[in-house]
Order: sequence, then structure tokens, then C-alpha cells
Amino acid sequence: MYKWIAEHHQVLSIVASFGSLLIWLVYAQLLYLGFRRQRSPRLIINRGCNKDINALCIISNMSAESVFIEYIIAKLETSEGEITMDVTDFEREYSEGDEDGDEQGPLDVRDNTRQGPIESGGFIHIGTFCELIQRLTRYENIEVLHGQPQGELEFTRLTLSLIGIYGPENMPVGAERSFDISVSGSRLGLKPASWDTKQLASIRQRRKLRRTVEELNATDFSSSSSLRRVPAIQE
Repeated sequence: MYKWIAEHHQVLSIVASFGSLLIWLVYAQLLYLGFRRQRSPRLIINRGCNKDINALCIISNMSAESVFIEYIIAKLETSEGEITMDVTDFEREYSEGDEDGDEQGPLDVRDNTRQGPIESGGFIHIGTFCELIQRLTRYENIEVLHGQPQGELEFTRLTLSLIGIYGPENMPVGAERSFDISVSGSRLGLKPASWDTKQLASIRQRRKLRRTVEELNATDFSSSSSLRRVPAIQE
């Protein structure tokens, strides 16, 4: 045995070196995957408390760090076109002195905008899908009764897109999920178009998100209303 080892020590040395290299490569890969998982943002858009348009729209942050939600954009697809709107802020008219609150106490920012940080493992809801649809259709003067359009118009899909800042990252990140709308008797059903939320975190997607944010920030508002049309986020 010792004689065989002595005769083949060079081959055994090469095999041992190769084995050590392979182990270190596997170990480095595991470290990289763990680091990447820690640094990858993950936002979830889902429905809750119901399965039709009266369901709550819930946004969860499953990232390792907080995510600051900067914009929430809703797009309603209909049989006659699309309606896209920034729904980050609640519908409210402000007047001088509102920042001081009223008799019930100071004005709570969370009561007026959905913009803000979501802690790791935390979630918020932004109202019901029905309320979002009604807001979009009201902007286009579309008559809606109990969430359903009147006349020949049909709603087909509602897409929600998020734009936010993740931890110390300089580029924005995003998430997007679509929900198919179907008629079920006198109610409108709501079904996710995909099993998971699409994460917009690649370099190419984040550059497009940055351009979208620049367009949103440059929008000139001629009205005091919080309602406004916005460019859709490109994939």
C-alpha cells in the first residue's frame, strides 16, 4: 500500500488539489448565493380577505431590509383601451392649515399617502381592488355600478406596479402583478394572472424604472387634484 502510494504520489497530489479546489468552488458558490439572496429585494402583491374585486390589495416586503415605496401605479385594461394612473396618494383635497391637523390630533401622513417604508417582513394594504377600479374609471368618467361597467364596456385585467428604493441601493427596484377580471353572475371575479409577483430588479429593468420615476417627477400638474395619468412601466 505504501509502495503504491509512493509510486503514485504525484497523481494523488493532483487529485487532492483538484478536490480541494472543487470544495472551495462549491463553498464560494454557496456564499455568493446567500449574499445574493440577502441583497435581492422581494415585494409581493396579493389579494386578501376575498377572491373578487372586493378583496384587499396587500403589499408585503419579504426582503432582508426595508423597502421605501415611492410610487404605486395601477393600469386597468378594458375592451376599449387602457387607463393608467398613479394611485400612491389617497384622493383628498388639501387646504391651508391641513398640515396642523384638526381637533382629533396632528395629521397622520399614513392616512394620506401610501408612500413610505415597509419593514422587512411587514405589509400594508392599499384598499380594495374595487376602490382602485372605481378611482380609475371615475377619472375617465366611466359609469360603474358595484364595480361593474355599464353598457358594452368590459374590464379584462388590472395590473399593479410598485417602484421603490431598497436599502442603500442607488437604483430603484420594482414589482408587478396582474389580476384577470371576469364576470361571475352579478359580481366581478378577480384571479391572479401568475402564481407569483414579477420582480423588476435586473439592471435593464431598474434603468427603465429610473426613467419612469424621472417622468413622474417631471409631470406638470395644472390641477390641485391628486389624480393624474402616468406613463406605463415598460417591461
